Amino acid sequence: MESIWQDTIDWSPTEEQQLKLHFLYVAVITANQRLNLTRITEPEEFWEKHLWDSIRGVGDLITNPSAMNVVDIGTGAGFPGLPLAIARADWQMTLVDSTAKKIGFIESIAPEIGLANIHPLVSRIEELGQQKEHRHQYDLALVRAVASANICAEYALPLVKIGGTAILYRGNWTEEESESLELAVAKLGGEISKIDRFTTPLSNSIRHCIRIEKTANTHPYYPRAVGIPTLKPI
Repeated sequence: MESIWQDTIDWSPTEEQQLKLHFLYVAVITANQRLNLTRITEPEEFWEKHLWDSIRGVGDLITNPSAMNVVDIGTGAGFPGLPLAIARADWQMTLVDSTAKKIGFIESIAPEIGLANIHPLVSRIEELGQQKEHRHQYDLALVRAVASANICAEYALPLVKIGGTAILYRGNWTEEESESLELAVAKLGGEISKIDRFTTPLSNSIRHCIRIEKTANTHPYYPRAVGIPTLKPI
């Protein structure tokens, strides 16, 4: 897949990174038999929907020379956090999920892959966003396949520092969704800076990544208590 990486992202893994990505695939598929981590198990589909998609989602940030403090919200089996940690060893990656068995899986494989920049954490994101050691501390927040866009924004923006970025990984996207999200992020101290539309290289599926820039500190009211963002989206 080396040429596809280069043609679609203008980045390609080193030989060491290729081995780590392959090891990640083997580890997920092996653990999947007892932990039910993913329904995507075929090699090419896994490469496209988990590995390529995770790295493509951050766009040109993957080649940005700056090191960053990153939080992956609702990481599940470690996506997009683990592929990005392999691609950028200088990024400190906090991977958050409320399911202990998934975080346990990440904790077990990170040393085996040789990832010293992974910080797995079991937590509800609504609680994490109110903790001073995490609130307004991250350069980049990533949310992939967790909830509707407005809910994801409420999860992500309280964690991002002013000048930082939140990226929402989405499938299809509409103008109506953009208008609704714009109103929500304004309440959270952000603004939509880019809607990155792209096509996956193997299945030609349409993807969107919504980039939100943090322009002001989020009001202490947000994020609301556990479950409230889902029940009453902004």
